[in-house]
Amino acid sequence: MTAATEHDTGPDDASIDVLDDAPTAQGGAIEILRRGIATSPELTVGLRATVMMGLGVAVSRLVIPVLLQRAIDRGILAEGGVDTGTVVRSAAVIAVVVFVAAMVSYLTTRRLVEASEGTLAGLRQRAFRKVHQLSIADHNETRRGVLLARVTSDVEGLARFAQWGLYAWSVNPAVLLGTLLVLLWYSWQLTIVVLICYIPVIPLLRWLQKHQLAAYDRLRTAVSEMVASFSETINGLPVLQAYGATELGRRRVGDAVDERYDRAIVANRYMSGVFVVGDFFGALALAAVTVIGVQQADAWGIGAGDLIAIMFLTTLLLEPTGELAETLDQTQTAVASWRKILNLLDRPVDVVDPVPGRPVPNGPVAVDVEGVTFSYRGADPVLKDVDLRIPAGTNTAIVGHTGSGKSTIAKLLCRFADPQVGEIRLNGIPLAEVGGDARLATVRMVPQDGFLFDTTVRENIGFGRVGATDADIAAVLETLSLTEWVQRLPKGLETEVGERGTSLSVGERQLVALARAALADPGLLILDEATSAVDPETDQVLTRAIRRLSEGRTLVSIAHRLATAEAADLVVVFDAGRIAEIGTHHELVDAGGPYTALHEAWIGSTE
Repeated sequence: MTAATEHDTGPDDASIDVLDDAPTAQGGAIEILRRGIATSPELTVGLRATVMMGLGVAVSRLVIPVLLQRAIDRGILAEGGVDTGTVVRSAAVIAVVVFVAAMVSYLTTRRLVEASEGTLAGLRQRAFRKVHQLSIADHNETRRGVLLARVTSDVEGLARFAQWGLYAWSVNPAVLLGTLLVLLWYSWQLTIVVLICYIPVIPLLRWLQKHQLAAYDRLRTAVSEMVASFSETINGLPVLQAYGATELGRRRVGDAVDERYDRAIVANRYMSGVFVVGDFFGALALAAVTVIGVQQADAWGIGAGDLIAIMFLTTLLLEPTGELAETLDQTQTAVASWRKILNLLDRPVDVVDPVPGRPVPNGPVAVDVEGVTFSYRGADPVLKDVDLRIPAGTNTAIVGHTGSGKSTIAKLLCRFADPQVGEIRLNGIPLAEVGGDARLATVRMVPQDGFLFDTTVRENIGFGRVGATDADIAAVLETLSLTEWVQRLPKGLETEVGERGTSLSVGERQLVALARAALADPGLLILDEATSAVDPETDQVLTRAIRRLSEGRTLVSIAHRLATAEAADLVVVFDAGRIAEIGTHHELVDAGGPYTALHEAWIGSTE
């Protein structure tokens, strides 16, 4: 049993989706749409030309009833009998108009799809960049699957609106207005009949829209939770299988899927209601025009061609009215998705790198921590008034019980977050004033899990420094005495490590992570117990590599095993967020304080 075996990474177990529960993107649907469109400039590129093309298609549709009326009144019902020439000419013109409208409609659709894909790609990249800008406090408070949903399903929820919804809102009102004007030209009386039939649509749609927006917002939240459950269960599958808890995992996913299903059903009920409203009142208008038009044809001076044209125009009103249901559905989905994405994009960035920022001289780094207090949002302080000085070139071990603040101080040294109180300095330079590139070149951290990407050993090591050559990688492996180990791998440097490095053992993953850190050549190297949970043989290789890696730089080790502390120049003991003791291993063992108790517990566990 080790002295401490867990990370103190903040409130992970009680993490909530703060991006949903504490939204920053406030306002109604119109405000969300306005802001959403403003954050997606790709959506409006060429929109004016696309709308003009769409209006051209709409005008062509209005021309067809007029041509049809002329063909009937002046061709089929001509005084001297059927005028075949007029009918043929009218039919030919109609055919040309239909063909041109079809071509323009094709070009319009293609432009819309291109603009949509550009919008989704740009928004997904901005959301992904923002995820990387969030501090450890944000990541601790938000489930990773929820963040994944922001850049995947939530962005995808905008697809149909980007492809068609915005265009429909731009074109359909003009189509409706144009159709009503042409109707007025034919018969103001029947136009009034049409308007009377459509009057109830307005309050009904307003009521449906209000409830549909709330339903879609709940649906997007359920989708995020479902993605999070899938992600968490898949990542934790080995644990579920090891403990025979796969049924529990299936139930958790099943509950998330059921919740998403229930909320989708509710949302689609409102969407179906919109379809019914549009279809019912559109059909009612057509029936009223037909019946009243036939009855009042002579009294109102409406000819056969006029009535057919009016009926045709009334059916044209059916299309944008019918599309209204789908357009509202796309819009509500877009508003709900944009609200989630804007909540992410609006999230304040806690850590902002100064530009250009101050550089840090090459070589071992002296670390000064002065009066640092840090807490995760909504939680008690993890670190309380911490003062610590680590001389340049020192091998320092940080030990303590679980939750004492060990890993948190390491993350602050990497500037994954800034302390609420106090300051951290590297070689006398405030860490907050160090430029981003300079900080990355100066400070590197090797986490306990030794995360690897699903690619080759060579590429995983190469992540340590952009532009590193094969010769650079070979030199690093030689320096760490890892050349022979790499040669024993099935394909050497070209060995595929698998997802999260699962094709390698825990120790082998740590060796790759150490080589990656060595390639970066930092002045301050932080190890989050790189030798934990490995076999004795690999432990020896790792220990030797760490010893070589620590030469010429400052080394800080988060020590969950006190064997690491025994080899350190300086041991710092954390207890309840404060520094309880500082000294060498032997000094602290003899002091009779917290370290003595940790050491005795460790000795007892190894006997």
